[in-house]
This record gives sequence, structure tokens and C-alpha cells, in this order.
Amino acid sequence: MDQLRRMAVLATVVEQGSLVAAARQLQTTTSAVSQQLRALERDMGVTLLHRSTRRIGLTPAGERFVQGCQAMLAAAREAQSQLHHLRDAPEGELRISAPVGSARQIGPALAPLLTAHPGLSLYLEVDDRFTDLVAQRIDLAVRFGRLPDSHWVAQRIGQKTIGLYAAPSYLARRGVPTSMSDLTQHDWVALRSDTGAVRGLVLRGPDGQEDLLRVEPRASSNNQLSLQQMCEAGLGLAMLSPDDVDESQAQGRLLPLLQGWSLPTLPVHVMTPQRDAQPAKVRYAIEALRMAFSGVAGTAAR
Repeated sequence: MDQLRRMAVLATVVEQGSLVAAARQLQTTTSAVSQQLRALERDMGVTLLHRSTRRIGLTPAGERFVQGCQAMLAAAREAQSQLHHLRDAPEGELRISAPVGSARQIGPALAPLLTAHPGLSLYLEVDDRFTDLVAQRIDLAVRFGRLPDSHWVAQRIGQKTIGLYAAPSYLARRGVPTSMSDLTQHDWVALRSDTGAVRGLVLRGPDGQEDLLRVEPRASSNNQLSLQQMCEAGLGLAMLSPDDVDESQAQGRLLPLLQGWSLPTLPVHVMTPQRDAQPAKVRYAIEALRMAFSGVAGTAAR
């Protein structure tokens, strides 16, 4: 590495035309520049420059050698310029992981960003599992709900409202629940975590009173979309996000229940492998997703 540094010093001296100007460019002293040149000539075993503090002259060997030094310095500057561009302007492939149930929101959220930056492309990996971001080369992952312990960096960008739904076929068979006590008499379809646990459900009634309901689901899944499909098939009640089921509700496949009651919101996070020195594509994407999940129906910013 010392040799490469000395080659860059030689190229700078020739570029600037003197040791004094090169020292100024390199933000060092003239004597330090001279020492670097002497060390380079000692290592190469040949004289490269006839020099004074004001003027320099290349030897025949120096003229040939400096061409390679200048090419090296130009390549280093180009690499630095490209790195700064990646830091300041979003381009390259943006790799995002999102769960199945919410993947449809990612494209519309990032469409303005992709339109504004032709050098940016998108790869969307749809997976309900907590992906190894480094192994899969994922720039950021969108996740909902409570996060498991991990060494990834999580940022909360919004929250989803949750409602209670059932299929008309189920309600025709089992009746429409109108109270907290009714809910315990119904079948449930619930989201199951990787550990197999299904947490209790806290509901707040119209009078502000909160009640904890623990359910034993008759059907469960680790996939939100599958949960919705089982609910539409009439297997039981399910907690779903209004923005995920708007089409199903409009077509009559699902009906909202206990609309005077409120359920806990579902936090929305983005996870990245690191917190600092994020490339522009990641910073811009996080901001676009933050805006989307604070503006679409059924979500609110933190």
C-alpha cells in the first residue's frame, strides 16, 4: 500500500508541475513529498525525476513509469467518483424483501422513485420468513407486527389498523357476534408465529373498556394472505387489515364485525443490515415506503 501511495504522489507531482504545487494539492509539506519520491526511487532502483522545489524533469525511465502511475490515479479517482454517486444518487439494483400479504403495496410505493431515477432497478423477494439480509443480499426488508430479536437494524415507518372480519357463509352458519362474550363462542383463524405461539387479543369497546381475549384458533398460518383466504372460505373469524381486504369486502366475500370496537394497530418496520453509511437507493426507498405506509388506507404514521 505504501508503494501505491508513492506512485500516486509521483503522478500528482507530474500533474501539478512542481513539488510545491503537489504538496499543496496533497495537503502536506514539500519535504514529505520529496521523501515519498526518494523512497519510491529507492524501491524501484532507478532515478525517476530530476527535481528542485520549483521545477521537475522526468528521466526516460520516469516518463515510462509515470504513465502507469497516472492511469492508476485516474482509476482511483473514477472509483471514488462512482462511490460518491452511489452515495448521493439512487441507482443500481434495489433488493427488497416483503411478506406475501403486503407485497402488492411495494410496487406502487416505489414506482415514483423508479420513474424519477432510470438507473435504479427493483428486485422484490416475497417471503414471510425473516430473511438473512446479508446472505440473500437484501438491502431492506419490510415487516409487520412484533419483531423477533435480531442484529438487524429496524426503523418503524408506520402502523396498520386492524379489523375483525368473517365470511358471510360463516356468519350465516354460526351467527353474527355482537359482544365480547360472543367472540369466545366462535371459531378463529389466526396468524401463528415461528415459535407456534398465538398471542391474546386486546379489544377496546365503545365505552373505552379494554378486554383481553385469548383464542385457540381452529385454523392458523404464518402467512397473512393464507389467513385471509381461510377466512373467506368460512373457517372462522380473523383479524385483518382493511387495506388488505378492501377488494374482498367490496365484492362481499368478507364482512366487518364489531365496528364500534377497536383492535391494536400493527407496527410497520423496515429492517436493514446496517444503520450508517446507507447508499442513496436505500435511503430514498425507506423514505418512499415511509410516505406510502403513512398515507394508504388503513395505515398511519407513527
